[in-house]
Amino acid sequence: PIASITKLMTAMVTADARLDMNEQIVLEASDFEGPKRASSTLRVGDTLNRAEVLLLALMKSENPAAKALSRTYPGGFSAFVKAMNSKARALGMKSAFFGDPTGLDSRNSATPLDLAKMVRAAYEYGVIRQFSTTQAYDFNLGNRVLHAKNTNALVREGFWDIGLSKTGYINEAGRCVVMQAKVNQHPAYIVLMGANTSQSRSGDATRILSWLQNKFSR
Repeated sequence: PIASITKLMTAMVTADARLDMNEQIVLEASDFEGPKRASSTLRVGDTLNRAEVLLLALMKSENPAAKALSRTYPGGFSAFVKAMNSKARALGMKSAFFGDPTGLDSRNSATPLDLAKMVRAAYEYGVIRQFSTTQAYDFNLGNRVLHAKNTNALVREGFWDIGLSKTGYINEAGRCVVMQAKVNQHPAYIVLMGANTSQSRSGDATRILSWLQNKFSR
């Protein structure tokens, strides 16, 4: 299971549709429903444009945002999920399956190699690079301001040159992260799955990046 790493595919399918990023999207009760209960700082009735919804899905990993993107896709949820699986096949992700756009569905799964292919493809989208590595953003929701931070501590700290990032977590998947980073001008794709804690996930990623830094500095 790949948990919210799923949202990279959600973002690519959304971007491929070339929908109006300024279109206003009102969150509905159905956007908060799913195979699992998950916490969210969003509320039914919140209104954002599609770009802000995509930013929330990638930066803060908001599940209602991902659901709203699929609901407002031409043909709705079922067409969106079909497009996700078609995109996976086109990218050569032979083991991948997507059942929903959030990653709360534990059937969403792939091998680390397939996730590396997905990260490489997602990196070609400027909007995904920008939104997935935004450290923090204040969303003006009219009746309140939502201050949101990136779910990846390495992105928030800003020490490494990270060009793309997505974290994930459900019980079945453990703590996961995928990243594209430049280390001494060398691009690297990192896929970590099944960590026990967010701290160990960040620690493992840091050790890999440090090892690459030493390797490329020789």
